[in-house]
Amino acid sequence: MTFQEQIQQGIPSELPQPKPYETNINHAPKRKEILTDEEKKLALKNALRYFEPKFHAELIQEFKKELDEFGRIYMYRFRPDYEMKARDIAEYPGKSEQAKAIMLMIQNNLDYAVAQHPHELITYGGNGAVFSNWAQYLLTMKYLSEMTDEQTLTMYSGHPMGLFPSHKDAPRVVVTNGMMIPNYSKPDDWEKFNALGVTQYGQMTAGSYMYIGPQGIVHGTTITVLNAFRKINKEPQGGLFVTSGLGGMSGAQPKAGNIAGCVTVIAEVNPKITRIRHDQGWVNEIHENLDELVERVRKAQETQEVVSLAYLGNIVEVWEKFDQENLRIDIGSDQTSLHNPWAGGYYPVGISFEESNIMMAENPELFKEKVQETLRRHAAAINKHTEKGTYFFDYGNAFLLEASRAGADVMSENPTLGREFKFPSYVQDIMGPMCFDYGFGPFRWVCTSGKPEDLQKTDEIACRVLEEMIQNSPEEIQQQMKDNIQWIKGAQENKLVVGSQARILYADAEGRMKIAEAFNKAIKNGEIGAVVLGRDHHDVSGTDSPYRETSNIYDGSRFTADMAIHNVIGDSFRGATWVSIHNGGGVGWGEVINGGFGMLLDGSNDADRRLKSMLFWDVNNGISRRSWARNEGAVFAIKRAMEIEPNLKVTLPNFVDDSLF
Repeated sequence: MTFQEQIQQGIPSELPQPKPYETNINHAPKRKEILTDEEKKLALKNALRYFEPKFHAELIQEFKKELDEFGRIYMYRFRPDYEMKARDIAEYPGKSEQAKAIMLMIQNNLDYAVAQHPHELITYGGNGAVFSNWAQYLLTMKYLSEMTDEQTLTMYSGHPMGLFPSHKDAPRVVVTNGMMIPNYSKPDDWEKFNALGVTQYGQMTAGSYMYIGPQGIVHGTTITVLNAFRKINKEPQGGLFVTSGLGGMSGAQPKAGNIAGCVTVIAEVNPKITRIRHDQGWVNEIHENLDELVERVRKAQETQEVVSLAYLGNIVEVWEKFDQENLRIDIGSDQTSLHNPWAGGYYPVGISFEESNIMMAENPELFKEKVQETLRRHAAAINKHTEKGTYFFDYGNAFLLEASRAGADVMSENPTLGREFKFPSYVQDIMGPMCFDYGFGPFRWVCTSGKPEDLQKTDEIACRVLEEMIQNSPEEIQQQMKDNIQWIKGAQENKLVVGSQARILYADAEGRMKIAEAFNKAIKNGEIGAVVLGRDHHDVSGTDSPYRETSNIYDGSRFTADMAIHNVIGDSFRGATWVSIHNGGGVGWGEVINGGFGMLLDGSNDADRRLKSMLFWDVNNGISRRSWARNEGAVFAIKRAMEIEPNLKVTLPNFVDDSLF
């Protein structure tokens, strides 16, 4: 069958041959055994309901084997034979261009060059899934190939519930992931309900089909590193940045350090992913000897060399060794997947990678004990450096949260509401007050033609728009705009594309609307093909996360999730092509609610109308909430937005004189 025919058939009418387990692929770790015998029967029933009863006798043995060996039923047999990658939108079968764009984005999330565990349908973070099993993928792609612009597909935590009648201005797809009753959002609840096949962890842009490879986080990390050095009044040249993690998101850190212009040392315990990042050019060198690493860092500092050095080993060893050698660390962080600490997100020191993977599945209680011991040691080593002047920040991966739960020395001696930890979240001190409060966040786009020349044209258009805007922009947002003009000018030479022809930059509502409007005009004029707009959920409005995105909210509302829910509802009726809302993402299951969108620009007047309506709301929803929390940058930004748009009327806070207390 052709590629189009395979998409249109969905779940095949005859069983495909079983597929061998490919050992050269980076696979998800075995999940711990958590189901009772009765629940295992239920998991098998849940999996088999995708298939006709005549196949059950054969498949039940196979699915039981997967459940026993991997802790999940992935249905490996049903993996498609075609190459998994984003194609030219014209290659997808279907009646709706919007639906074809979504198929393209789904395949991009599962591209072997993009996905962390492609055979388990996991894009990044160890458990950030696009689907739970291959039957869901096949059925979803079939529905999308049949959809018209008068229908909406409902995605129920990876499961395509079905096509429902709607209208052309409704979203083509509505996605939810892991939306649990609040009392059932503990880590073991995810393990149980995911094993049963009834929910999944969509992370942020994995389960919402908007991941663009490491480029998205490269940009955010570059901005973070630049501003971290500004915070300590030091130029990046010759400065040392120490961190850890080379996975799907954290792998962006060494590339960002190079773009910012510092020396980066990054530790990673997984040999396979370390070599992948080195082969991809995201990290310059790999070191396995700490003494050699120390000498290499000293040399780079002395000559102000811009270089990224991976240490194949545990990050705790790096912090401790650099302390013993009195090697000065200027800025430090951590980006291991501590939202997922007991299932491969963080590894204990002194135990090999292979032994750890066995222990987490076969002796989870001992593994948890070893992880918490390591967290205590990790924090103690960081404290020694911060006493010497290192600026350490939590990079939103739940490091401080899990370290505090392990009893590590990370709590402030003089805590205040929202400042309970001795180290700030990077959102509290950097991204929140400098970017999010002013409406600047991760705006991204994908060229559906797959042509590099289209991406280059969109880069040129975006740069031209920003350079025109900066001429009349207020002083308060000049630095943000300069950083992004510098970024977009260097985007091509830094070879940031992995998977689809995509780009990201930080823009406010005005910038997003003007760039999108210019794209739509270029599409209408035949200069470029159709473009998909989107953003990271890690943005001004999309995410309520008390220890990350909303950690610089100090009015007591940081544990509420109204903003994210309002965001996705508002995007839905203002013209988004698809919308998503998730429980979990970045900082962990039960710790965050986050929403996202995708929008197809096709050069039409309808697209022009939708982009102006939706993008204005998508940003200003969050600015208004931040303004109400008395964030001064957000008060400035929302007042400016009301001047630009007379139909916007937002309740402003009154400030109280502290001396009254």
